[in-house]
Amino acid sequence: MNTTNQDHAELPEQERVRREKRQILLSNGIDPYGMAFPDRESIRDLKRKLLPWTKEGQDKDHLPESPIKSRIAGRVVLLRRFGKAFFATLQDNGDRFQIYVKKDRLPEGVFDIFNDTLDMGDHLGIEGTFFKTKTGEPTLEASSLWFLGKSVHPLPEKWHGLSDIETRYRQRYIDLIVNLPARQVFEDRSRILSLIRRFMDDRGFLEVETPMMHPSPGGALARPFVTHHNSLGTDLYLRIAPELYLKRLVVGGFTKVYEINRNFRNEGFSPRHNPEFTMMEFYMAYHSPEELMALTEALIPELCQKIRQKTTVQFGEHEIELMGPYRRISYLGSLKDHFALSEQDLFDETKLIECLKGAKIPIPPKRAGKPYFADLQNALFEETIEKGLIQPTFVTGYPKAISPLARSSKDNPEITDRFELFIGGIEIANGFMELNDPDDQLARFEAQMESRQAGDLEAPPPDLDYIRALEIGLPPTAGEGIGIDRLVMLLTEQTSIRDVLLFPQMKPEG
Repeated sequence: MNTTNQDHAELPEQERVRREKRQILLSNGIDPYGMAFPDRESIRDLKRKLLPWTKEGQDKDHLPESPIKSRIAGRVVLLRRFGKAFFATLQDNGDRFQIYVKKDRLPEGVFDIFNDTLDMGDHLGIEGTFFKTKTGEPTLEASSLWFLGKSVHPLPEKWHGLSDIETRYRQRYIDLIVNLPARQVFEDRSRILSLIRRFMDDRGFLEVETPMMHPSPGGALARPFVTHHNSLGTDLYLRIAPELYLKRLVVGGFTKVYEINRNFRNEGFSPRHNPEFTMMEFYMAYHSPEELMALTEALIPELCQKIRQKTTVQFGEHEIELMGPYRRISYLGSLKDHFALSEQDLFDETKLIECLKGAKIPIPPKRAGKPYFADLQNALFEETIEKGLIQPTFVTGYPKAISPLARSSKDNPEITDRFELFIGGIEIANGFMELNDPDDQLARFEAQMESRQAGDLEAPPPDLDYIRALEIGLPPTAGEGIGIDRLVMLLTEQTSIRDVLLFPQMKPEG
């Protein structure tokens, strides 16, 4: 936003003074926003180069025989003035280095201009020579200076963490400057994604990209975001899952595929939910859920070891061991044990409602096209069993009624070959043997349509092209989705999803 001089009087004093300093620079022929700064050495590389003379415990007089010159740039994050000299600390990509600027070492007039106009937050370029201060601090003494970007809005003098949490999320650019631990989380996130890709590629998977806008929402039970394509004259849906397109690729002959990308679900916010989130989904033709679980047990501790140099994490108040093998429990068996239910009780709606009331859990409404006992079971599971699964646990044997895309078990057609992985009380992964019978899949789609017509906005309409793909023939296939944001939360020891999203969705200000 451009602000005229006439407007400056209405600005906060610090900002008004900074804009006046910007004008001083312009009056002296100095562009306050600088130019490209070629041949710059990163501070990280400079510190690595200086390591032989800056190791901890070395004498402050231990210096190279020949002067070491460098050309660095960064944001001023510390500034101390001493009359005819000043010290400043520059921050470049999270690394910091001290510089020393002395009046008699610069061309006539240069020091005065920079000393009068430089503020915390400004971008500065420097060319200088390495030395160590009396206290042994590695420093560059400037022989040349360049203004590379004037900050007219001051950085916060103090950063109080949780008391400023809304500002941290809304103004992540400030958070990344002043909160280096937050920056480390996002560097770790980038590394985690690279490591996942390497892990999958090494095992013969092909990374693919599928559409983000779907003519019909599918692949999960969730309310979609709706948009409109003007040229086509039709509504489209931001995808809630890539599942149906990835399985089309398996039909087409790609036997091991994966995708890491965004999904969108029109739902609320919580420490574990953001409407826009990252998932990895992968599919393996001719494989089983057991092989999916084995792959997951190998992936997660490997990531943890490479990110944290150990296989344990501190997640909230819990220390969690991520090295497998992971515990396994059954969905219905866990409910039976927790509530002391019989096999018959599990499907008795009256008995299940009694359990919900006893645990003070809201009773879900009935929905057409779906057995009511399944919703009651799921409410019990989510509010009791799930929250207690702290150490890595695979939950197996999910009912068919809540698994519309999963293949039924050979032993019990009402139970599917599906599992979910929970760590720290959070669902991290969901996998199953894919339903590949087109007639069975169509019947389940039609049941979902009945729910949709009764007002269930999470139930998707039938995807008839996907049915056609199944009619062409999907081989026995196992598929899994891993919530990347939640996995990053775990591996970086963050208990809120917003702390691992650079720009989490926020309510409008005001």
